[in-house]
Amino acid sequence: MIRRNPSGDLPVIAETAYIDQTAIICGKVIIGEHVFVGPYAVIRADELSAQGDMAPITIGACSNIQDGVVIHSKSGAAVTIGEFTSIAHRSIVHGPCQVGDRVFIGFNSVLFNCRVGNGSVVRHNSVVEGLDIPDNFYVPPTEHIGPETDLSLYPPVQVSASEFSEDVAQTNVHLAMAYKRLRNEF
Repeated sequence: MIRRNPSGDLPVIAETAYIDQTAIICGKVIIGEHVFVGPYAVIRADELSAQGDMAPITIGACSNIQDGVVIHSKSGAAVTIGEFTSIAHRSIVHGPCQVGDRVFIGFNSVLFNCRVGNGSVVRHNSVVEGLDIPDNFYVPPTEHIGPETDLSLYPPVQVSASEFSEDVAQTNVHLAMAYKRLRNEF
């Protein structure tokens, strides 16, 4: 469902993006070329700042927002998802938040008030809040990374994790194109 927010903002969605019919895209949302938005995802930009402003939620080209993902923002803060980035099933991205290019966010992970650098991998059931993660950073499964975390204790992303991330992104670009072709058959 594509709908306006109370401020009257309507999502802007690239013609080549695929939005599952069960997903909800609401308000000041910008979705780029060849993006895949899976079943029951919710992307909602509808809260205003104290000054009455609202930054958009932006999903970069060739990224995928998988089944049951929630993307929202507190008080009109910006959320930016880069290009060729995967947000896996049932994850939550709550702004303010910036996720770089070629990033993989694993199942059930939570991002809040943070920046995740290009090429990083956050594995399943992890939480990242209140800090900036550098490029090519690896967050193991079930970790909670916050302002007090010593990031020097974590290894860089391994080639196998980067290859997996790239494969997921490419697979979902192909899915977006395939579902767009099928759309007229439903």
